[in-house]
Amino acid sequence: MENLTIQDPPHPQMQGGHGGPPHHPGGGPGGMPPPPHPGVLGRPPPGPQQLPAQMFTTAAQLLDLTDKKLMIALRDGRKLLGILRSWDQFANLVLQQTKERIFVPPLTAGPQQTRGLYADIDRGIFLVRGENVLLLGEIDLDKDDDPPPGYDLADRELVERLARQKKTDDKVKEKSKIKKLGTLGFEGENLGEALLG
Repeated sequence: MENLTIQDPPHPQMQGGHGGPPHHPGGGPGGMPPPPHPGVLGRPPPGPQQLPAQMFTTAAQLLDLTDKKLMIALRDGRKLLGILRSWDQFANLVLQQTKERIFVPPLTAGPQQTRGLYADIDRGIFLVRGENVLLLGEIDLDKDDDPPPGYDLADRELVERLARQKKTDDKVKEKSKIKKLGTLGFEGENLGEALLG
């Protein structure tokens, strides 16, 4: 066992294993006081922190899509086609020359309907709240005039009527399914709405 005094320099292993200058009782190396904290005593404060580039990937992608024709699928099932003119940090979008495209899948009108039907409704300038966007993508302008595969252009009123009918039928089926599941003891998030509605 060795006898140490306060004036003795610390053992190199006690300095955290790095080979820096020895620590002296007066503060800094050689008995000098320790250097002031950054940003204190006339030193400029550190610059603002830069956020990583991946924080802005959505904004960067929207920047690339500005003034291009897009198809946007919304959370409520609607599909919009339009030219992206503006957007903000919340991905709220402003579309110009917007059309809402309504689809009716095959066999909706009966077994004789072997292909799906679609129609476009002009909506003009359209503001879309960012949280309602499910999916968006750029439209290939070379194929813009082609009908979607498996679908034929039809009269707007016919397509709207068939789409409303399908939505009503689907709602009735869903309520029936939820009711059956409720009698078996399953509770879904919409169970109360189905039983009351």
